[in-house]
Amino acid sequence: MPLAVRLIAVDIDGTLIDSTLDIPPANLDALRRAHEAGVQIVLVTGRRHRFAMPVAEQLGFDFCLISSNGAITRSTTGQLYYADMLPRATAHKLCDYMAEFSGCTVLTFDKEERGAIVVERTDELGTNIQRCIDKNRMYIEEVAPITTALVCDPVQAMFCGTIARMAPAEARLKDGTFAGEINVLKTQYDHRDLCIVDVLKHGCSKGSALARWAAYLNVPRDQVMAIGDNYNDIEMLEFAGFPFLMANASEDLKQNGWAVTLDNEACGVAAAIDQVLTGASR
Repeated sequence: MPLAVRLIAVDIDGTLIDSTLDIPPANLDALRRAHEAGVQIVLVTGRRHRFAMPVAEQLGFDFCLISSNGAITRSTTGQLYYADMLPRATAHKLCDYMAEFSGCTVLTFDKEERGAIVVERTDELGTNIQRCIDKNRMYIEEVAPITTALVCDPVQAMFCGTIARMAPAEARLKDGTFAGEINVLKTQYDHRDLCIVDVLKHGCSKGSALARWAAYLNVPRDQVMAIGDNYNDIEMLEFAGFPFLMANASEDLKQNGWAVTLDNEACGVAAAIDQVLTGASR
């Protein structure tokens, strides 16, 4: 019998991996079985490509990775398919406009060397994303003012802080000043009191990148499955014919009518895949 799904898109943090930051065996097994059945797999993440690769490599086969919330589409072997960079002029204007949040500002660039991640300083960021800073320290460069680093188009800008600190930052980004120039996406972890507000090129999102990749593979949206847990997954879930939200997602996201699978500690990815591909629940 033909499979109902030909492409499965899975978020990483809060979805595919659990609190150990690894992929649970049941999730690995489900993705490998889907791959062996001929289903295309794509990981769709807010992480940079390099930061996502240690997770991707656990799957044990080559596939496509959509990173930086849709800005970069690159295979696990390094082949670049698409890059939607934030225009340098827009990024410069953005950093100036958000100067009061300079201690929370991060610029990322599509390269694998020091300067791939640029900040003015890490003291304020360190209280919120210390784990990320530690894992990426070899790529981080401190530049003040941060606009000095804008010698080429960045992948994106991002603002990181507590939920209370980022609320006015998000509001300022959405006040209409940059209408038609940027897309603002939020990732929020209430239990960590952490909010990350990503700023990408206008029209760029996980959903737009997934739609483009599905078209490249000639897979209609009604044969696309997506699994996510956060606000930056909304466009991806809206695109997919089979959208699944993790049980650990916020309650307001659960009002969108998407199927809710188990949480990331209980292998919700495996449960959702089994439900769609075999009709069984896990």
